[in-house]
Amino acid sequence: MLMRPAIAVAKSAAHIRISEPGSSGSEIEDPNSTRESTIMPTITTKDGTRIYYNDWGTGQPVVFSHGWPLSADAFEDQMFYLASKGYRVIAHDRRGHGRSDQPWHGNDLDTYADDLAELVQKLDLKGAVHVGHSTGGGEVARYIGRHGTSRVAKAVFIGAIPPLMLKTPSNPKGTPIDVFNQLRAGVLADRSQFFKDLTIPFYGYNRPGAKVSEGVRDAFWLQSMMAGFPACYFCIKAFSETDTTEDLKKVDVPALFLHGDDDQIVPIEAAAIPASKIVKGATLKIIKGAPHGMCTTLKDVVNEELLTFLKA
Repeated sequence: MLMRPAIAVAKSAAHIRISEPGSSGSEIEDPNSTRESTIMPTITTKDGTRIYYNDWGTGQPVVFSHGWPLSADAFEDQMFYLASKGYRVIAHDRRGHGRSDQPWHGNDLDTYADDLAELVQKLDLKGAVHVGHSTGGGEVARYIGRHGTSRVAKAVFIGAIPPLMLKTPSNPKGTPIDVFNQLRAGVLADRSQFFKDLTIPFYGYNRPGAKVSEGVRDAFWLQSMMAGFPACYFCIKAFSETDTTEDLKKVDVPALFLHGDDDQIVPIEAAAIPASKIVKGATLKIIKGAPHGMCTTLKDVVNEELLTFLKA
């Protein structure tokens, strides 16, 4: 059984002594921490769930919402790049994922959006640009739908699930329910092997000429296995069956949709193409040949698109 990494932390973790050979040692204290805090930055939601987040740099806040079944680390390339360009970048591990708590309840877009709203409020973020990938794009849409745009400056949807992934009579280009049932079956049968196999279509490694990175595959697997079993299972229904059409109609800030035309996980025909038409004045950028995991495989392209949009 794979266990989540355990970190033993003293209550004085914010007060760290660093000793070097030949020195008497020095102390560095985080001004944003208290003696009682742990080494991992978290907020606690109204239902008692602890949400972990990364917070780097200074400047206009850019808030990242990751996809299933990953964590904040899925955006590390974009975060490091934008922090280096003068932005404050924040990414949280969605409840049930990464280093956050793993409750049985709340694995739905409404709760995900409310958790995001609590993070934004507790960090007092204003004029933030929200960036969501895959399920994270649904989270951003539902966040705006439920909480408005008073603290939002812009929104970016990358390979995102809105408006609806599931094929229905009114959404004929969607993905059949059998596909999502297969995802659930894979999680139940052997989620470790399932997540390892999922990396192939996720990053487009099954395409001719693709350069496969075993390191990238391992990183995806590690993040996936850090997620709790309930979130891995229940989130499938959340990202496949939640209709965010009405949420998208409430997006009244500049919005960018980035999507690869070879996305094998969230096909563009039922995602960015119709979603970008629902959001008034939205910009749609189709990245030729890009897979679902383009934030990693085409990180330079994604980074430049983000920076250009932020500066516009």
